Amino acid sequence: MSNVVANIRIPDSKLAVEAAELLRDHGDELLWNHSHRVFLFGALQGSQAGIAYDPELLYISSLFHDLGLTPAYSSPDKRFEVDGANAAREFLQSRGVPRESIRLVWDAIALHTTIGIAQYKEPEVALIYSGVGYDVMGENFERIAPEVRQQVVDAFPRNQFKQRILSAFLEGFKHKPETTFGNIKSDVCELLLPGYKRPSFCDCVLHSQWPE
Repeated sequence: MSNVVANIRIPDSKLAVEAAELLRDHGDELLWNHSHRVFLFGALQGSQAGIAYDPELLYISSLFHDLGLTPAYSSPDKRFEVDGANAAREFLQSRGVPRESIRLVWDAIALHTTIGIAQYKEPEVALIYSGVGYDVMGENFERIAPEVRQQVVDAFPRNQFKQRILSAFLEGFKHKPETTFGNIKSDVCELLLPGYKRPSFCDCVLHSQWPE
C-alpha cells in the first residue's frame, strides 16, 4: 500500500498501523477499500476547502467507522455506528490517547450517517461524514477532479461496491433491525429484510400510553 495517494499521505504512525491491523483482522476487502477511500475523499475535500484537521484522527476514524458491522464488534442492541465508535474509544484509551482526541473520533464514527448534524461539527467529524457521503452516494461528486478520483479508486478499488455495500450493511444489523429506527439504515432493512415493516414515529406518538 502506497503511503501517498492523490497527494494525500496515509498516516503510518504506530497508532495508525495498529488501527489498520484491526480492520485487516476483522473486516474484509470491501470494508478495507471503502474505509481508505472515505479517508482520502474526506481529506481531499478538507484540503480543497483549506480546513485544518488531524490526519491521524481522521484516518483512525475512517478505519473504525464501519467496524461495528463486523461480528467481532457488533453488539446485540446498539446502532452499528455506536459499536464502531465504542471500539475506537476502547482502542484509543488503551493507548493513552488524550480524552479530547478520543471524543472527536467517537463523534466522527457515531455521527457518520447522521444527516444534517455531522457536517456542522469539528473538522474530523465533518470530513468523515463528507468522505462517507462521497464514496457511498456520490455527494458533491464533481468537487473532486476525475483524474484525482481515479487515483483513489486505482489504489483502493470499488469492485462492484454499489452492488455489494447494501448487503454488507444488512449483514451487520439484520439481527437488530430495531436499531435502524429513525436513521437512514432503515431504508436498507425495508429493501432487503423480508417481512420488515418500518416503524413510524407518528405511530409512536399517536399510540403512546398518554391518555389525551
